[in-house]
Amino acid sequence: MKPYLSVVVPLFNEKENISELHAKIEAVCRTLEKSYEIIFVDDGSTDGSQNIAKTLSPLVYIELRRNFGQTAAFDAGFKEAAGEIVVTMDGDLQNDPADIPLLLAAIDRGADVVSGWRYKRRDSFMKKFFSRTANVLRTVLLKDSIHDSGCSLKAFRAEALRDIDLYGEMHRFIPALLEVDGWIVQEVKVSHHKRKAGKTKYNWKRSIKGFSDMIYIWFWRSYASRPIHFFGGGGIFLITLGFGILLWMAYVKIFFDASLSDRIWPLMGVFLVMLGVQFFVFGLLADILTKNYYKVRGRMNYSVKKVTTK
Repeated sequence: MKPYLSVVVPLFNEKENISELHAKIEAVCRTLEKSYEIIFVDDGSTDGSQNIAKTLSPLVYIELRRNFGQTAAFDAGFKEAAGEIVVTMDGDLQNDPADIPLLLAAIDRGADVVSGWRYKRRDSFMKKFFSRTANVLRTVLLKDSIHDSGCSLKAFRAEALRDIDLYGEMHRFIPALLEVDGWIVQEVKVSHHKRKAGKTKYNWKRSIKGFSDMIYIWFWRSYASRPIHFFGGGGIFLITLGFGILLWMAYVKIFFDASLSDRIWPLMGVFLVMLGVQFFVFGLLADILTKNYYKVRGRMNYSVKKVTTK
């Protein structure tokens, strides 16, 4: 039977936490009185997590061949999940399974995506600093309604995840991606606990990757269906600026007989015109590729909520 709820948890060297986490998730799911499945995705653990997982039931245990990263683990879990609602959380016990009913209640009220907000975080100063900086940048670039995109405790309607393919560190920005397509995104305050065992997997490299993905999502959100407007507009601006400089140099040469051999402006004008042409051509190619992308996936750049016939 198709379960109502799928709980997806990526794991990497969390053997001290697996058993307790599974017990807490199962206890919460039992109180819901609905069918459920628990999915642990082992992202290449080397600490013997597999041996502990074999003793747990009920459990769907996915083992990746090596450490591909948390985003890849989430994607593997999403593709395996069979539930109508998919809940995600970290495997370090910092997210509290007892908050799952809060997320489901928001789903019942009409939300398609519910993101947890760790409004009282129990992390180190540096981790909170990087996270808050990223949140400020995300708010400026993406203009979404989420305070805490880094919180892994989230709930999704399964149909919202159907066309999502994740790469890099993009699991943080799933709500922003879905908001682009018109899915209803809400946020609820959730608990957050200090790590009791194991080591954090967060480092500055993940912050850089996350920022790169943020720029990609900003571009996709703003220009996914019209890249020609971004690159073509920039190209026209550069061409106009370059021609303006060349006309100015021609005016100076003709009317003032000025020597241009020792000036950089003629070269700058030619350079800007050539760069502008390249931008414009790149915009045309990007536009063609975007249209092919939607055509191959059998999608359009819009999402239909429902069709009512009377």
